[in-house]
Parts: sequence; structure tokens; C-alpha cells
Amino acid sequence: MKLYSNEIVFRGHPDKVCDQISDALLDAYLKEDKHSRCGIEVMGGKGKIFITGEVTSKAQINIEKIVNRVLKDIGYKKDYEIINNLGLQSEDIALGTNDEVGGAGDQGMMFGYACDDTEEMLPLAQVILQKLSMWYDAKRKECQYLLPDGKAQITGYYDENMKLKKIKYFTVSYQNDEKHRDYTDNLIKEKCTEICQKYNIEIEQFLINPTGKFEIGGFDGDAGLTGRKIVVDSYHSFAKVGGGAFSGKDPSKVDRSGAYKAREIAKEYLKKHNLKWCQVQLSYAIGLEKPLAVYIDSDKGNIKVKEELYDECTPKNIIKDLNLLNISYEEKAKFGHFIK
Repeated sequence: MKLYSNEIVFRGHPDKVCDQISDALLDAYLKEDKHSRCGIEVMGGKGKIFITGEVTSKAQINIEKIVNRVLKDIGYKKDYEIINNLGLQSEDIALGTNDEVGGAGDQGMMFGYACDDTEEMLPLAQVILQKLSMWYDAKRKECQYLLPDGKAQITGYYDENMKLKKIKYFTVSYQNDEKHRDYTDNLIKEKCTEICQKYNIEIEQFLINPTGKFEIGGFDGDAGLTGRKIVVDSYHSFAKVGGGAFSGKDPSKVDRSGAYKAREIAKEYLKKHNLKWCQVQLSYAIGLEKPLAVYIDSDKGNIKVKEELYDECTPKNIIKDLNLLNISYEEKAKFGHFIK
């Protein structure tokens, strides 16, 4: 047996808040103008929310209204100074990524992953933490003692095939009013236990707010930045991460669309070839349509790639096949971009 850990952050974590703001703004631009080109970055902290990056769009949106709506929904109750520093997309980038050319919006590599641990085709520990995060967000809205910020971590015992057998430490750091800790700690423990029991996973020990107190959180306790939780957004380190963040980027940018496509390919090949796990790498050059390479690895070794897959993986085809101009990116930014 070996010990391995993975982590998730709750919706109210400052970095996740910035991701959700970036994607809420992206959704608003794409709703009015499907040709919008966006790379929206958000930083928040100490009473200010700073919005920068690039947008080229015919859409006219109320940025302040959208930001305040996201903050309220997450549970942030203070008023923040919102600073709009958005500029236009570089004309040099637009040369290769306009609708006529249809080239990749950036260079880089993206990874997709699937495994047979769960019906979601994701690692079990990742699914457990995602379910906890979704529950916490819903519970916070009905329990005034729970506050938005938080994160959770599983340190588990794994066998030689990286299958979770038991949890040694289930660590949860969550923001609360600190006046009802016995009640809220028990709520957390009971839910963790309930989720794990469904998978016949035992928890040896809980570590709840190990510092002893977590009352000051959010932008009062920490700064936040779009794209700083790329491991949480993808596969919790059970698979490789390309390095490019997702939030705030329209799907012409393959950091996002390429990663989504790689995940779909991994799921398809997992079932098609009866695999235990499958990992897909796509790589692109900015302005070019087809990927430079498609690499598929698995527990049965490298899988030969057919030439047709290169055509499937052009930005235009990915956007069409996955309907990426008509989905809610804000929803994906809440609990992880791959939850099924």
C-alpha cells in the first residue's frame, strides 16, 4: 500500500471565485455574440476586484452587475470596488484564429484522462471530493453557520494499480462562524462518511480546520486569481496537466477546447478498448488548425491514432461537436471542469 493525496477547493475559495467571475463574463459575451474572442483574467483581494485581459466582441454587457451577481450567489456579502481593465484581443493573434482561418488560439499541450474507478470515469477520490464540494455549496445556502470559503483533501491508501482502498486522513478546512463548531464539524464528518460509505471506503481519521479556527476567509483572508487551480479543475494530479488554465477563455483557445476534447477521446477509448485507464495528449501551434500530435496512452500501452482523429481535433470541429458556444462555462468553473 502507498499513500497519495488529492485536493479540491470549494466554490467560495478566492481563486475559484475569480474563475467563476471570468467564466460568467465569458458566458455573457458569448450569449450576445458567438464570435466573441475572450481571455478574461480576474484578481480579487482586500475590497477590490480587478478585471483585465482581452475581449473582442460586439456584445455590450454590464460587467459590474454580472460580478455582483456571482459574488452574491457564492455567498460573498460585502461590496467590492470593481476595476475594469479589459482591452482588445491582439490583432496578431486574430490573424490566425478568426472564423475564416479557424486556427488554434494558442500553442501548447492539453491532456484528457478517464479511468474505470467510477461511473463518471474519474478517480474515486476525485469524485468523493467533488460530491462533498457540491453538497457544501448547497448546505451553506440553508445553514447560516457555514461560510463560503474552504477546501478539502484526501490522503488515501492505494494498491499497486492506484485504486483507493481506504482513507487515512480526510482533511477539511472550512470557513464558519466559529460559534457552532460542534454542530458544523459533525455536519461535515457525517457527509464525508455518507459519501464514502457508498463506495465502501473507510475513513481512519478526520482533520477538521487543523489550525483550530477559520472565520476570516474569502477576499478578506486571501487574494484570488483566475487559473490558479488548474490541478483541481482537471484530475487532481491523478493525470498530467498541460499547464494552461480554462476559465475566461473562449473555445477558440485550445487550452480549454483541446482539454475538453482530450477528455472525450479518453472516455471513448476507455470503453472501446476495455481499458482500466486512458490518457490523451493533444498539442497545437497557434494559428494552425490540426493538432501537431495526438498521443494516446493506456494500461495496455500506446494506442495507434487514426488520421481522422486529427481532423476531429481542429478547433472548429471541437467547438461544433461539443457545442462549446452554447454551454455554461460558469457552471464548469464551480466544482471542476470534469465531473462526468
